[in-house]
Amino acid sequence: MTKFARWGVSLAVLALVAAPASAQTFRWTSQGDALTMDPHSQNEGPTIAMTGQIYESLVTRDAKLELQPELATAWEPVEGGWKFTLREGVKFHGGQDFTAEDVKFSFERALAPSSDWKEQVKGVTSVEIVDPMTVILKTDGPNPILPNQLTSVYIMDSGWAEEHDVMVPQDFAAKEETYAVRNANGTGPFVLASRAPDELTEMTRNADWWGWGEFPGNIQKIEYRPISNAATRVAALLSGEVDFVLDPPLQDLERIKAASGLKVETVSQIRSIFLGMNLGAEELASSDVKGKNPFADVRVREAMNIAIDKAAIQRVVMEGLSFPTGMITSPGVLGNTPENDAPYAFDAVKAKALMEEAGYPDGFSVQLDCPNNRYNNDEKICQAVVGMLAKIGVDVKLDAIPKAQHFPKIQKRETDFYLLGWGVPTLDSHYVFSYLVAGDGSWNATGYSNARVNEITTAIETETDIAKRTAQIMEAWEIVKSEMPYIPIHHQVIAWGMSDKVDAPIGADDALRPRFVVMAE
Repeated sequence: MTKFARWGVSLAVLALVAAPASAQTFRWTSQGDALTMDPHSQNEGPTIAMTGQIYESLVTRDAKLELQPELATAWEPVEGGWKFTLREGVKFHGGQDFTAEDVKFSFERALAPSSDWKEQVKGVTSVEIVDPMTVILKTDGPNPILPNQLTSVYIMDSGWAEEHDVMVPQDFAAKEETYAVRNANGTGPFVLASRAPDELTEMTRNADWWGWGEFPGNIQKIEYRPISNAATRVAALLSGEVDFVLDPPLQDLERIKAASGLKVETVSQIRSIFLGMNLGAEELASSDVKGKNPFADVRVREAMNIAIDKAAIQRVVMEGLSFPTGMITSPGVLGNTPENDAPYAFDAVKAKALMEEAGYPDGFSVQLDCPNNRYNNDEKICQAVVGMLAKIGVDVKLDAIPKAQHFPKIQKRETDFYLLGWGVPTLDSHYVFSYLVAGDGSWNATGYSNARVNEITTAIETETDIAKRTAQIMEAWEIVKSEMPYIPIHHQVIAWGMSDKVDAPIGADDALRPRFVVMAE
């Protein structure tokens, strides 16, 4: 199969690529900005997508979520790890050659304590440089899913990092500022031209990128402006101020569809929205109950779970664009089954009985921490939850704040009750377990830790028997679902609004891929 056929590029598009590229500027927006330009600091969807235009990984996924080569052209398991053959002739934006030294440095950096990718690559014990264009990622045992774990582990220029004193990732939770937060030097299709956080990020086409000709994109410049106000985002699209909105308000989709020159694309997303409860603390800092923790009682957790009407949230808050669920990972991820995915039945009467049985007939108070610029209708979801839990006596104070302030509270475990969404780029439950369920998971602010689940999380990193590994995953989910550290709400549906002059392939990971975007004259 030719490289063109692999991407499904038509001859007509190839003709456009072969001709001199037009000066196409792609102007787009969403409700929140990337948190940082440091590629190893934050494992957060918009941040990964933004930095992924500048940096590249060894392997990547296309819009169909199929694994594809990027800075590695081939990979295979070998004794003690995986061998990767690197792409030759690649240069960083600063002009430096890309070599195996940069791969070794980047993986060591991604394993640093301040990295948000350390769970993802902790199975890599070392990087052996075979020659300038070949590396072996040494592992602590057979790792059948390692290539799937690398799709967002971006490669940095080791010399640039040393020059600018960014040998370790930014400590985002500590609000550290480093050179890599606002500057970048990758190998990707676009070069960072300017960065004003929460205002404007500009990128220009990397004319020397190895992929032009293989990919159809004709964008010459990218301008990204975050617009937090939903009505203003829609107005910007309707007026032609922007060409693309990643997250148009769900209630305005029909209006966008009806507007001349605009269109809407939708697809089910591999992202689940849920509530986390701090069940590990001796007492909740925000609660009127002192000396004990209501969330430590599984009856309270179950009561809150079944007191939340997920179908009503789907119907009223999400305009029908969500799928209520009973687990915190989506269809398409190994471990999700129709049985596990079935939502817990809404039952306010049973919920009240469980609260009384647990010793809280009059309920208790607690603060719900919620982002207001990250997920589809995130604050509105939280507002609905507040009203529903009030009916069983749980007095919830809502604190809705921007994601840049919300996420550090989770990572530092400074929250009692919180909303979070989680995508799964590996399409494997190990990713969910290692970050959200394992006792030492960096995004597990619930305090939940189950010895058997922790054991399984470690075991499936090296288990090569597919049937045995799947059985272990299903066992872990059975435990997690019975112990309920999280309240699953729904799986998101992606809706993109754009000019009809824009051809942008939409994928279930909600990642905009400008290398594929074609803008008509």
